[in-house]
Amino acid sequence: MPKLKTKKAVAKRVKVTGTGKITKRKAGQNHYNRKETGREGMAKKGDARLFEADEKNMLRALPSKSSRR
Repeated sequence: MPKLKTKKAVAKRVKVTGTGKITKRKAGQNHYNRKETGREGMAKKGDARLFEADEKNMLRALPSKSSRR
Protein backbone atom coordinates (compact mmCIF):
# COMPACT_ATOMS: atom_id res chain seq x y z
CA MET A 1 0.00 0.00 0.00
CA PRO A 2 1.44 3.43 -0.90
CA LYS A 3 2.20 6.10 1.66
CA LEU A 4 -0.58 8.55 2.52
CA LYS A 5 0.15 12.12 1.52
CA THR A 6 -0.30 15.00 3.95
CA LYS A 7 -2.71 17.74 2.88
CA LYS A 8 -0.30 20.68 2.96
CA ALA A 9 -3.04 23.33 3.12
CA VAL A 10 -4.30 21.80 6.37
CA ALA A 11 -0.80 21.35 7.77
CA LYS A 12 -0.09 25.07 7.36
CA ARG A 13 -3.26 26.13 9.17
CA VAL A 14 -3.41 23.85 12.19
CA LYS A 15 -1.10 22.51 14.89
CA VAL A 16 -1.42 19.18 16.67
CA THR A 17 -0.59 19.37 20.36
CA GLY A 18 1.23 16.67 22.28
CA THR A 19 -2.05 15.24 23.57
CA GLY A 20 -3.58 15.08 20.09
CA LYS A 21 -5.77 18.18 20.23
CA ILE A 22 -5.81 20.47 17.20
CA THR A 23 -5.45 24.24 17.52
CA LYS A 24 -5.85 26.94 14.89
CA ARG A 25 -5.49 30.69 14.64
CA LYS A 26 -8.63 32.71 15.35
CA ALA A 27 -10.22 34.45 12.38
CA GLY A 28 -10.45 38.18 11.71
CA GLN A 29 -6.98 39.39 12.74
CA ASN A 30 -5.66 40.68 9.44
CA HIS A 31 -7.26 44.05 8.78
CA TYR A 32 -10.02 46.45 9.92
CA ASN A 33 -8.81 46.08 13.49
CA ARG A 34 -8.51 49.80 14.24
CA LYS A 35 -12.20 50.15 15.04
CA GLU A 36 -12.21 47.39 17.62
CA THR A 37 -12.02 47.93 21.32
CA GLY A 38 -8.99 46.60 23.14
CA ARG A 39 -11.07 43.81 24.60
CA GLU A 40 -12.23 42.64 21.17
CA GLY A 41 -8.68 42.69 19.84
CA MET A 42 -7.33 40.72 22.77
CA ALA A 43 -10.13 38.16 22.43
CA LYS A 44 -8.89 37.36 18.91
CA LYS A 45 -5.32 36.70 20.01
CA GLY A 46 -4.18 33.24 20.92
CA ASP A 47 -5.19 29.93 19.44
CA ALA A 48 -8.59 28.28 19.38
CA ARG A 49 -9.23 24.56 19.69
CA LEU A 50 -11.20 22.81 16.97
CA PHE A 51 -14.36 20.88 17.75
CA GLU A 52 -13.85 17.16 18.24
CA ALA A 53 -15.92 16.30 15.16
CA ASP A 54 -13.67 18.53 13.04
CA GLU A 55 -10.54 17.11 14.65
CA LYS A 56 -11.28 13.67 13.24
CA ASN A 57 -11.47 15.07 9.71
CA MET A 58 -8.26 17.06 10.18
CA LEU A 59 -6.38 14.03 11.47
CA ARG A 60 -7.39 12.13 8.34
CA ALA A 61 -5.78 14.91 6.29
CA LEU A 62 -2.64 14.73 8.43
CA PRO A 63 -1.63 11.05 8.42
CA SER A 64 1.82 11.71 9.87
CA LYS A 65 0.36 13.50 12.91
CA SER A 66 -2.53 11.14 13.61
CA SER A 67 -0.26 8.42 14.98
CA ARG A 68 0.26 10.47 18.16
CA ARG A 69 -3.26 9.82 19.37
